[in-house]
Amino acid sequence: MAQYTIKELEHLSGIKAHTIRIWEQRYNILNPKRTDTNIRFYDDADLKSLLNISLLNERGYKISKIAQMDPEQLLQKVRQLCDQPCECSHHISALVSAMIDMCEHQFDKALSTATLQMGFQETMQQVIYPFLNKIGILWQTGNITPAHEHFVSNLIRQKLMVAIDGQVAKWKEGTPTYILYLPENELHELALLYMNYILRSHGQKVIYLGQNLPFKDLAVTYEQFKAEFICTVITSSIEREQVQPYLNKLSHRFPEAQIYIYGYQVQQDCLILPDNIKRLSCINDFIDLFK
Repeated sequence: MAQYTIKELEHLSGIKAHTIRIWEQRYNILNPKRTDTNIRFYDDADLKSLLNISLLNERGYKISKIAQMDPEQLLQKVRQLCDQPCECSHHISALVSAMIDMCEHQFDKALSTATLQMGFQETMQQVIYPFLNKIGILWQTGNITPAHEHFVSNLIRQKLMVAIDGQVAKWKEGTPTYILYLPENELHELALLYMNYILRSHGQKVIYLGQNLPFKDLAVTYEQFKAEFICTVITSSIEREQVQPYLNKLSHRFPEAQIYIYGYQVQQDCLILPDNIKRLSCINDFIDLFK
């Protein structure tokens, strides 16, 4: 059973800790437990209940009215809201709840509903990326396991693959070529897949090489296609102190290519970027290239 502090509930639900305490005292909406050393904590049921309460409260339901609902009434109201066009936080909360339960049907329904209402790209921007940030909080606090992360990553990956497969190649002769790859031992593919989707939706020519690519194979592919652009994501495969040498190696080996880098490990302020390497601080930076 996962254990959450009140500050972790605040980050995950968007409700201030001070407000949560007031709601507890006035309306008895949550029932925190205590450890053997008398420290208060909350469990998965508390988190899911608070997410549902947050959804209703954001849509204008007064907390005093919500507190009078039994659990089944609360769930029914939330389902009604999630079936209507609504703000993205509702979709995000539905994904968090589905992840905690590891319920594929619930997760797929939440994603499909958001996609129908907003379109695929907006769902990625407004729902999936904020959701992945919340996963980061859960990971840091030890409240999800690697199994949870693999569960949601594979489902999102499936959606991306379907969206990419549904695109018709539109690029014409003379269209610039992009090589997309992940370095050796890098397996976090979602951002790279989304770059692939964005490029194809803008009629660009893409050579997608995927995960765990040896540097020599990148060089061979580059020589074959003379790609104008190379895109990569570095999340965990390269040790922090080895990132700068790797970027220098990329720049030196492919001096005529514009190289875009993204990911946790390249956000260090101390990095010195060669002239032909551009860092993306967020995925919107990549999208903005085509505006």
